[in-house]
Amino acid sequence: MQIKGVLFDFSGTLFRIEPVRSWLRAVLTERGVTVDAADFERYVSELEAAGALPGSPPPQQVPARLAALWATRDQSAELHREAYTTIARQVALPDPGLYDALYERHRTPAAWRPYPDAAEVLGALRDSGIRTGVVSNIGWDLRPVFRAHGLDASIESYVLSYEYGIQKPDARIFHMACTSLGLDPADVVMVGDDRQADGGAAALGCDVRFVRHLPVEERPDGLRTLGLVPGVA
Repeated sequence: MQIKGVLFDFSGTLFRIEPVRSWLRAVLTERGVTVDAADFERYVSELEAAGALPGSPPPQQVPARLAALWATRDQSAELHREAYTTIARQVALPDPGLYDALYERHRTPAAWRPYPDAAEVLGALRDSGIRTGVVSNIGWDLRPVFRAHGLDASIESYVLSYEYGIQKPDARIFHMACTSLGLDPADVVMVGDDRQADGGAAALGCDVRFVRHLPVEERPDGLRTLGLVPGVA
């Protein structure tokens, strides 16, 4: 296969969200809320178990009353916010304003770190004339994250679920992403970390390659080893 284009997932593929611990600490500090060490550890544990931080491992169990909302959360900005703030409210935090503040924190560039090889791989694709796009299940505009971390120059298009009301693995969103690059799906590789969601691109004839959704420190070369660019491995 001659690769003419590559589509990347966002969270867990090119970027990783900060840990729940630093997410909560940043918001407590910002709002001037002080909690003792034992309570802080309990909040961290409960938020992690609830799956309250977007981009982190999903909830261990979604309450039945939230199942429909959770399943469609990436189809609009409103559903995304409602899903995650409602999930977070299962944890009794000391300030009711923390739930919205936590949601806002995760949308900031400071809450995200690119994987160590992301800039190298994206730059090599650009220099090789391979068209590159991002297709993501998400409820907000991630373009500022790419700009803040200096990766936007390598991305030609963004297809974000909330802007179209369609989420992966629906083949239509991958078709839109390929069309945005002006390419036939058979000439495009989809790179992601979720075998169900990102694997939906295979229905169009895309080659699909996977990375492991790991902390940044534990995956220094996951993108580099995919063989997307000759000489970068």
